Amino acid sequence: MSGDPVIGLVIATMLEAEPFINGFSLTECETDPFIVYGKDRLYLIISGIGKTNAAMACSYLIQRYHPICLCNAGAAGAVSASYRLGERFHITKVIEPDRPELKTGVYHTHIPDVIDGFPTAIMATQDRPVRDRKEKDRIAPDAQLVDMEGASVVQVSRQFYTKCYLFKFVSDTPDHDTSDDIKTNIMLCRDSFFHFFHDKVLPRLTKQGDHQIHGLTKTSSTQYEGQK
Repeated sequence: MSGDPVIGLVIATMLEAEPFINGFSLTECETDPFIVYGKDRLYLIISGIGKTNAAMACSYLIQRYHPICLCNAGAAGAVSASYRLGERFHITKVIEPDRPELKTGVYHTHIPDVIDGFPTAIMATQDRPVRDRKEKDRIAPDAQLVDMEGASVVQVSRQFYTKCYLFKFVSDTPDHDTSDDIKTNIMLCRDSFFHFFHDKVLPRLTKQGDHQIHGLTKTSSTQYEGQK
């Protein structure tokens, strides 16, 4: 399908990515400097955990494969026990509580692209896991979910003027505070999250990409001013 617009998937860990690799029948394209799987119009990169890893992986994927858009998919923690394990959200804003502005103390904020029709949430990205109940309570007034990569995915996408979408599923709540809990919950939820992505999200991303490639929508340099 040479010449067709490419969609880039950024997923932090193989644990989260396995259903996507198997479900899309992706084949391994590269192992260094990042593990990349691909087929036709879809390329998936395993970024590793944390902001720096996510930023490097996104930069590499964009420059190597020139995707029409990036999608960061995977697990996120919920700051409130009112959320259900496996619940899926489309992220409309990402804040960085561990990266406040020097003068004002206001958190850095990033605005990803949004597709109508999905349940939405605001997410906080930090460079360490947010497991302590008190820390989750501190974040709760500003965000519903927490992860360790999303802000970097958006920031890099904006730097390269690339569309960016974030979809997350709840892998833990304040009632699940150990690594074993989170790993078990990811295993329980990841297949249904893949089917949600396959059936609901990917067709919309493909449509968005087709519109862009045919000039029906256009990403301009001025659209992202102030969002880097």
